[in-house]
Amino acid sequence: MNPLIHSLHPYPFQKLADLLSSVEPNSELPVIKLTIGEPQHDAPSIVLETLKNALDGVSKYPLTKGENNLRETISGWACNRFNLPQLSADSQILPVTGTREALFAITQALVGEKKDPLVVSPNPFYQIYEGAGILAGAELHYLPCAADNQYKIDYQAVPDSIWQRCELLFVCSPNNPAGSVTTLDEYRFLLEKAKQYNFAIIADECYSEIYFEEKPLGLLDACIQLGNHDYSNCLIFQSLSKRSNLPGLRSGFVAGDASLLKPFLQYRTYHGCAMPLHHQLASITAWNDEAHVANNRDIYQRKFKQVLDILSPVMSVSKPEAGFYLWPKLPMNDEEFCTKLYHEESVLVLPGSYLGRDVDGHNPGQNHVRMALVAEESECVEAAQRIARFIKKHQNL
Repeated sequence: MNPLIHSLHPYPFQKLADLLSSVEPNSELPVIKLTIGEPQHDAPSIVLETLKNALDGVSKYPLTKGENNLRETISGWACNRFNLPQLSADSQILPVTGTREALFAITQALVGEKKDPLVVSPNPFYQIYEGAGILAGAELHYLPCAADNQYKIDYQAVPDSIWQRCELLFVCSPNNPAGSVTTLDEYRFLLEKAKQYNFAIIADECYSEIYFEEKPLGLLDACIQLGNHDYSNCLIFQSLSKRSNLPGLRSGFVAGDASLLKPFLQYRTYHGCAMPLHHQLASITAWNDEAHVANNRDIYQRKFKQVLDILSPVMSVSKPEAGFYLWPKLPMNDEEFCTKLYHEESVLVLPGSYLGRDVDGHNPGQNHVRMALVAEESECVEAAQRIARFIKKHQNL
């Protein structure tokens, strides 16, 4: 067995299950889950109809590169969304079976050329970043997204000795869990470092279409504005899971630097992860329709307003720039908060420390929880009312 497997940390939801294994929820209240970021809104009917009518695709092996009409559709969507003058469907786009597997796979494909390689990750983070780096044989270097810096990374504080060893930098924008968006100035700095020290910037943008005021800046958009017209050293990862409430379709894409995507395609040919043809056709329908996406945003907008009206008076919480998470700072230990809240109010939230790692004795996720506002509107409001009641009860702790 690969000995690196033993270096993997337990997944956050397994840790939560272990934490609550002997805790009984309040039997008088139905359990409301705000833990996993799995959209619960209805999937678009037009996509489901396409999927139903395309089932004869199961009789054919799909191409790893995907069908040309899917890649052309993705190119059109990305150019329109991110103001790109061009994005080659032939060389700068690869369909993938969800960003989770692709984020893991790109790490295996890109890491290993430098001596003592580093994978640089935000902290807290989506756990795939860490697991992918570990199994690629890299050391992880964590950059804190802390409350004292408005949950933003201070990239300029990172010494050049780190950038020199870096082979892959994960940028999550909009960020999971804090919802912050990487700025043009931040990308300017990162692009300069990537060019100087030859590392890849991997932008996980799966939350980019859930926003409230301004459309979040994308990495490829930043490349064009900063004169990097061939997207050198840069790849974006996009998904239909959050945008279109289709987490089970396992459909997304990777786009950017053609010199990175060419060997990645070869890797994927051996990896055996081509998207089924009926999923490709359903994906074309999804990427071509913005009406369901706008409706989705409206639902989240209503939920955030109602939930924040309830929670803001009793806890330190604010509306994110984008995404569907709240990341409140707590008046007590996050594990204690989650345990008591589940026991007393039958509401499940995720301890923030489970999403981060201790660096120099501090975990930036500590004393926070992540709340995913993915349930139905009425359930999210009910959960917020129970949380507010719980905090008022324990406000002296």
